[in-house]
Amino acid sequence: MRRNILSRISLILAAFMLVSACASKKSTVKKPDAGVTAKGKDLLNTYELNNLNFITFSGRAKAKVQVGEETQNVTLNIRMERDKAIWISVTALLGIEAARVLITPDSVKIINRLHSEYIAKPFSYIYRYTNPGISFRMLQDILVGNISTEMLRTDQLQIATSDGDVQVIGVKDGLTFHYGVNKSNRPTIFNLMELGKSDKLEAHYGDFALIDGHNFPQRFTLNIEGSGTKVSSDMLYNKSEFNKTVELNFSIPSRYKAIN
Repeated sequence: MRRNILSRISLILAAFMLVSACASKKSTVKKPDAGVTAKGKDLLNTYELNNLNFITFSGRAKAKVQVGEETQNVTLNIRMERDKAIWISVTALLGIEAARVLITPDSVKIINRLHSEYIAKPFSYIYRYTNPGISFRMLQDILVGNISTEMLRTDQLQIATSDGDVQVIGVKDGLTFHYGVNKSNRPTIFNLMELGKSDKLEAHYGDFALIDGHNFPQRFTLNIEGSGTKVSSDMLYNKSEFNKTVELNFSIPSRYKAIN
């Protein structure tokens, strides 16, 4: 049973994180701000200034991953070279690596070490799960707790404040979104749902701490429901750092079998 769920996690991990980028699936080209309200433009400026501005990121987190009714505790090592690559290693008990993932703006590679298999596809491979136009940058933003300012570039935006917190609700390209933002202009909640469908994504950020001068959420939970499948991940970082040299080692053993 454990081997089975780890195998599923190794393949679904990349899929559910890529699905989490669906907020930008309609268009990756920036639109003019002409349709954005004056208040919306102020938010864009504020949140762009308070988003984490980094060159590299490296973090290790304990995670509880649930796929359907099956649950597994794993360790995730995540490394990023901004706008270039996202590298993820999934290890189980005793430090045994179950999977390794490398996502770049033009490719998706997944190694399933438990079954000696791998996937090496162009970035368009993820269109099996989402529509064309996925934004690599949107995925980065979700993983480090940045607000996607692309989502705020819409004239369908509502803003409410209470006790210093801000609730931002809007509609963009057939998607409804909701950000809950704290007094430090950092997101605590991000919800995303496609109009007329039950598929949804919900992310929560907490335990903020100053890491190398960056206000980073050390707890990150992600819940996704779609196509009759529920996937959730509760992550707590025990190590994180910014702008240090990162290694993105990714080599596929010759004996491994390619799968579609």
